[in-house]
Amino acid sequence: MVEPTVTPATYLTLLRTLLVPVFAVLAVYYGVSVEDGAPVEAYHWWAVTVFVVAALTDLADGIIARRCNQHTHLGAVLDPIADKLLILTAIIILSILPWGDGWAIPIWFVGLVIVRDAVVWGGIAVLRFLEHRVEIQPHWTGQICTALLMVTVAWTGLKIIPLNPIYPTTVTAFFLVLATSVNIRQGIEQLHQGELKRTTEQEHGQPDP
Repeated sequence: MVEPTVTPATYLTLLRTLLVPVFAVLAVYYGVSVEDGAPVEAYHWWAVTVFVVAALTDLADGIIARRCNQHTHLGAVLDPIADKLLILTAIIILSILPWGDGWAIPIWFVGLVIVRDAVVWGGIAVLRFLEHRVEIQPHWTGQICTALLMVTVAWTGLKIIPLNPIYPTTVTAFFLVLATSVNIRQGIEQLHQGELKRTTEQEHGQPDP
């Protein structure tokens, strides 16, 4: 049976990608209106609505892919890219354009997210170069990070809980560091396993593939 190129889950991922610039425009317009002293709440609520819809597509496409057993290479590539675009766009805007007095995501948190992504994607590139394959298994810390990042953005954007965004960002930062350490350990283990495999093959006179 030929694997479908585009599945319903992939369409949801594409929708999430297309919603990123829509959210960005609305969020920037609202942030600018706040800075001008005349907040346009319509921009605020439309931006939040678009973000929530985009976040829900992330949940939905995963459920659909698992239940229908429709995992495609295109979906595997697009899904993390769509997630990163959505999250990075949101936290950068909410750190540069506060949605109220002090109601913003700290700049250091943006830097932490960017450093984590650089470490993870850089590590994957190194593994592909050295081992020609990557077998990093999903870990619960990474899944919690994604969920907490979404919660942090929604918390900051909704402004319905009178608790400064520094609290959810601090909790999320802890799991970002934890997840990054797990990813580094996985990468080191894979390099070690690759070296052991090559050593064993050489001892038995088998050439490297």
